[in-house]
Amino acid sequence: MPKLPLEIKELTVGQLSERSGVAVSALHFYEAKGLITSRRTAGNQRRYSRDTLRQVAVIRVAQRVGIPLRVVAEALETLPEGRTPTPEDWARLSTEWRAELDARIDQLVRLRDRLSDCIGCGCLSLDRCALRNLDDRLGDVGPGPRRLLSRRIAQEDHYTSS
Repeated sequence: MPKLPLEIKELTVGQLSERSGVAVSALHFYEAKGLITSRRTAGNQRRYSRDTLRQVAVIRVAQRVGIPLRVVAEALETLPEGRTPTPEDWARLSTEWRAELDARIDQLVRLRDRLSDCIGCGCLSLDRCALRNLDDRLGDVGPGPRRLLSRRIAQEDHYTSS
């Protein structure tokens, strides 16, 4: 799609999709989750402010590095409505996400190093397996693969499920 003329202040969902490279269904999903907003025309068609392009870009970058959409939504809520996120906004958001990313990187490195002798869950390395959960002891901590979840996500899951 060619560059949108600057005088176009609102985009249709198709224009936003084409310009951002994000599927229309994903944009509808983002809107349903409160990540982006639109107004409705008299004919009930969605119209997005031009600033939504930057918001979608932030969402996609965050997703790409593994930030959960819930965390992205919380971050976007801190931005004043009606304006494009600035470089300062991005610096603040990325700084806030850095600890989460560092924890995920650490977790992946530990998982990679521990799985190097794993043959695949048959499990021929059961006495050394980092994923082993003898007698389902981790079931008391919460659902899911507790040892694979980052500490922050595991703690948040624990508090929200209580």
